[in-house]
Amino acid sequence: AQVILLFVLLVAIANFFIGTVIPTNNEKKARGFFNYQASIFAENFGPDFRSGEGFFSVFAIFFPAATGILAGANISGDLKDPQSAIPKGTMLAILITTIAYIAVAICAASCVVRDATGNINDTVVPGMSCNGSSACSLGYDFSRCASQPCGYGLMNNFQVMSMVSGFGPLITAGIFSATLSSALASLVSAPKVFQALCKDNVYKGLHFFAKGYGKNNEPIRGYVLTFVIAMAFILIAELNTIAPIISNFFLASYALINFSCFHASYAKSPGWRPAFRYYNMWVSLFGALLCCGVMFVINWWAALITYAIELFLYIYVTYKKPEVNWGSSTQALYYVNALDSALALTTVEDHVKNFRPQCIALTGAPMIRPALLDITHTFTKNNGLCICCEVYTGPRKLCVKEMNSGMAKKQAWLTKNKRKAFYAAVAADSFRDGVKSLLQASGLGRMKPNTLVIGFKKDWRNATAMQVENYVGVIHDAFDFELGMIIVRISQGFDISQVLQVQEELEKLEQERLALEATIKENDFEEGKIGICGFFKKASMLNISKHETKKESTINTIQSMHVGEFNQKLLEASTQFKKKQGKGTIDIWWLFDDGGLTILIPYILTIRKKWKNCKLRIFTGGKVNRLEEEKLV
Repeated sequence: AQVILLFVLLVAIANFFIGTVIPTNNEKKARGFFNYQASIFAENFGPDFRSGEGFFSVFAIFFPAATGILAGANISGDLKDPQSAIPKGTMLAILITTIAYIAVAICAASCVVRDATGNINDTVVPGMSCNGSSACSLGYDFSRCASQPCGYGLMNNFQVMSMVSGFGPLITAGIFSATLSSALASLVSAPKVFQALCKDNVYKGLHFFAKGYGKNNEPIRGYVLTFVIAMAFILIAELNTIAPIISNFFLASYALINFSCFHASYAKSPGWRPAFRYYNMWVSLFGALLCCGVMFVINWWAALITYAIELFLYIYVTYKKPEVNWGSSTQALYYVNALDSALALTTVEDHVKNFRPQCIALTGAPMIRPALLDITHTFTKNNGLCICCEVYTGPRKLCVKEMNSGMAKKQAWLTKNKRKAFYAAVAADSFRDGVKSLLQASGLGRMKPNTLVIGFKKDWRNATAMQVENYVGVIHDAFDFELGMIIVRISQGFDISQVLQVQEELEKLEQERLALEATIKENDFEEGKIGICGFFKKASMLNISKHETKKESTINTIQSMHVGEFNQKLLEASTQFKKKQGKGTIDIWWLFDDGGLTILIPYILTIRKKWKNCKLRIFTGGKVNRLEEEKLV
């Protein structure tokens, strides 16, 4: 269909150019057509805006005719070699259409005067004074068009090309062909782009349009939506009203495309590799600014509405944070900024006023010791660095495999639970060796840990001598590497792995129960009413009998009681630092000068919302005979 439409369009254009050289007749002369005349071209060369129109208002009407630039990019998925075809096809299309538009404009301006009456009797009578117009010199007097509206000429007659052409109906066919061709290009390409957006589920309500049909995954629903939108604009039935609106949105999209190219180059993303030889990032920025400026010049209130819509969509995506990864230039810019900031930070000298707690917290997996993570996060959030560390001990290959498989999951858990912390893990022969590696290698530049946070060893009475030695050795290692030391203790302990394991088993049993019920219902639906014998037969196939079901129920009850009774205090203790703390005191035993860390950490706690009701109470060593003297000091 596109080839046929193109053929009709080419014939219509050729028909116009042929018509300009066919000798005209009196009827066409009365309508302002005189074949090629230098005087007519000279008269039409300058601008002559009327009825309040200006350059940009006319540009807004013309601009939609030049908006097929992205036609190739929009159907890139259907091209065999898009990397080669898109730039060549786009540049060739721009060149051909530019030549065609300019040639038609020059030919029309060389053959047709601006105003004509259409009356064959409006000829110049011998002896009549001529007003100096090109029409007057060619024997026609259209001077009354200056005082009253005329229906012919370039400024008045929309059918000029039909009049000039050799066969008028061919021009009408060409107009239909060009309109249908442009419409089909948009109707085909726009739904595919829209479908790709919907597949990413960026906007939840639009996922309905993500479904495709047929071998090529055609977006039928998108086609219907595009048709409805197109019909809504067509029903306006006024080209001069529709064109500025369309131009406004086209300019907005081109501005975003140009800015995206500039931003990708500015971010120095390795994935952005423009192959165009003459590409320049500053030209892209200039193009974006130019599009924005023209939008406001054409129609300032429409431009404001467009930007308001864009801003709303951007804020929505930023707030919802859809789970998609486009490898955007924004991510690349984050990296560049972070890298530059980290490098700049290395030149900053340490000072006591700028000290921040940068902590390594030996939490293991973050979800196993949430209370230790919570208390560390309380005084590092927006103030310092927090790294949750885990040491894997055992056979090296198994440890490395387990460690690598869980890295992303555990970092995602921190993000999901809104903990501003990093996760790091290391495989080592022993716990102490692993901690040594973490203490030496963690961090980057000035963002290196200066404090070790560790939980109090609750089972030291039952632990082996090697375990106790490793624990105490870690504390000594922290001092050897000149790190501050924080040991956190709660009565119930930090480790809730036992509770998590029981909950995981309960969830597994619940899933098996639901799967059994679904299987029974499915078989009921397929086979009709099922008998008791059939039920036990199916239960036997699933290795589940009535006795086993009762047994499972008993186990579930016992495990639920176990969680509810024996581990309830542990669960409450694991969340105690998430709750708002009541009125009380934070006791500080300042027994020696440690550089101020003992005072700093409690102070940071008191400036948090959850701890604002707590007051500091400091105890320090002294001598009885010097109490009065120290009070005076």
